[in-house]
Amino acid sequence: MRRLRHRVDKEEGATGVLVAVMMLAMIGAGALAVDVGQIYAERAQLQNAADAGAMAAAQQCHKAGGCSDAQALQWAKEMTGGNSNDGATTVHSVDLSVPNQVTVATSTLNGTNGFLTKMFASALNAPPVTVGARATASMAPPTGGSGFPLAISDKCFNLSTASDTSQVQKISYKPGGTCTGPSGTQIPGGWGWLDQSSPCEATTVMGTNEMGSDPGNNPPTGCAAILDGWKATVLAGGEVNVAFPIFEDATNQGQNGTFSIIGYATFKIWGWKFGNNHQYEFRNTASDPGMTSALACAGGNNRCIIGQFVKFESIDSWTGGGGTGEDLGTVDIKLIK
Repeated sequence: MRRLRHRVDKEEGATGVLVAVMMLAMIGAGALAVDVGQIYAERAQLQNAADAGAMAAAQQCHKAGGCSDAQALQWAKEMTGGNSNDGATTVHSVDLSVPNQVTVATSTLNGTNGFLTKMFASALNAPPVTVGARATASMAPPTGGSGFPLAISDKCFNLSTASDTSQVQKISYKPGGTCTGPSGTQIPGGWGWLDQSSPCEATTVMGTNEMGSDPGNNPPTGCAAILDGWKATVLAGGEVNVAFPIFEDATNQGQNGTFSIIGYATFKIWGWKFGNNHQYEFRNTASDPGMTSALACAGGNNRCIIGQFVKFESIDSWTGGGGTGEDLGTVDIKLIK
């Protein structure tokens, strides 16, 4: 009986050791599962912060006409915290080495030197984990898109001072001369209406693509609602910033006329005269606020748009492909990595 009892005691001891080892393995597996989930969640927060920081830095760098690493770092920091739900994010670095790109690297703020220290596995003497994320935003001239069906020549108007204090200009339909370039005298004036892809909208592509003209003095059909919206925005104290395709040359005439688009420039609109009466005229006479006799559009069949070219940063809103074109102050900022 003693021998039997002794054998049972040994078996009970072995079972206890086995249970202890299994418990330790289960605790470790559970800690690992929880920690991996925590790491993935933290990385998602850091990626959100990196994306926001890269977009903000790119926008501010273009608005300022360039920036230093220190400036980009500060602008990125201002956006990272609020774009991670836990608020535990720091900008690790900013890279401006690639032209027209900003790369932001983020890491966790929980712990020292970017380590994530609140880990279940630390009870098993597991080391802290480094968690980080990177994002790259580009700021480049758009290559194509859809918008108000009006193209403007680069020959008659000052496109080089795109800023809030740039020259206020009157762009007339028939300013005279050869505004449309050496072969463009058949399409009169410094602008031209474009063939529409939908009511009051034309799709254009920058580069060698030539866009068809829509002849006539008055705007294409379907523009009344858009002009009403512009008017309401200006009267409410807002700004109407419209990106127009810019052409360097025009050929032929009438419905066979074409425009070669070289880029896009954003025009802050003060007033216009696209036709007679109603929404087709707005602040286009010398007696209107901000107008002068030099800026006012004369009556009759004269047509003009009044305003100034400004720098403008759109956020991932342009589509289309094409060649590389001129930087006319308008860029599309988007995440590329």
